[in-house]
Amino acid sequence: MPAPNPSAWSATALRRAIGAAGVALWSWNVQTNAFSMDERGFELWAVPQSDNVKFEDLSARIHPADRDRVRAAFTATRAIIGAYEIDFRIIIGEEIRWISARGIGDDSALHENLAYGIFLDVTGRKQAEEGHELLAGEMSHRVKNLLAIAAGLTQISSRSATTAKEMAVELTGRLAALGRAHDLVRPLPGHQGRAALLGDLISILLSPYEDKGAFSRRIRVAVPRMGVGEVAATTIALIIHELATNSLKYGALFSEAGTLDVSGSLDDDNLKIVWIERGGPSVEPPNGAEGYGSRLVVRSVSGQLGGSINYDWSAEGVVVTLMIKASKLAT
Repeated sequence: MPAPNPSAWSATALRRAIGAAGVALWSWNVQTNAFSMDERGFELWAVPQSDNVKFEDLSARIHPADRDRVRAAFTATRAIIGAYEIDFRIIIGEEIRWISARGIGDDSALHENLAYGIFLDVTGRKQAEEGHELLAGEMSHRVKNLLAIAAGLTQISSRSATTAKEMAVELTGRLAALGRAHDLVRPLPGHQGRAALLGDLISILLSPYEDKGAFSRRIRVAVPRMGVGEVAATTIALIIHELATNSLKYGALFSEAGTLDVSGSLDDDNLKIVWIERGGPSVEPPNGAEGYGSRLVVRSVSGQLGGSINYDWSAEGVVVTLMIKASKLAT
């Protein structure tokens, strides 16, 4: 094994290696509370370079929800034996960055009252983790919804069917229609989707819930004739699925006599869609925080369609008003 080359570990070489790794160096005087950072540290925190940086100077950049936790964690590191790591958010202008602070705890590791460590920008990793958590939560929510829908469709089919065979045929047809509608919730690979008409899209999505017996035609759709692109179709499908699932569990589609009207109007670039339920159980506003599905709908309407959603919890039945930017539908 060749002997180590001392020149390979010169100060210049170490600085180059640290810079290549995207690492910012810091030291903390536990007596005076003064911070010292290298040039990359000042760039990371977006503060002017100074020989007199206090913890408070950096604390002003820390996200308010993390500030007390970070201060307490840094104080507690003096009692930690061995390596530690603290992840937190900082705010630079309108940008939020995730920072990982790492070092060695325990006062025995101090050198002339100085503790040493590094800062790493881990924003990319945190965004990926949040994306995975969001996807997992959305998939779990959709699976639960599909199970609830299947149970509700079984109940609807039992109303008009007179024999077990007839019910099986009708239920199979509804589940097949549900499968076709569910395909609209996900984009096709390779961006193969084509534009569809808004009315056709909503009708297809609601077709599994329409009764075929005595209560047929209780779902009515009347919206402007407009094309919907692949991305917008996915978002519209997700919203309609969520509203229909809630109606099937608690609203008009739960009741034999319930009706659902979906109407729309267009004013310049503003598309208004009104979802009106009547004849279902008595409606009351939900208590407590919004569920995952409601938050998903709000995020989809505002984020992908540039609009808003409003709920009117009248005793006769819920009225949902969707405001959408018509120009967003073509995407």
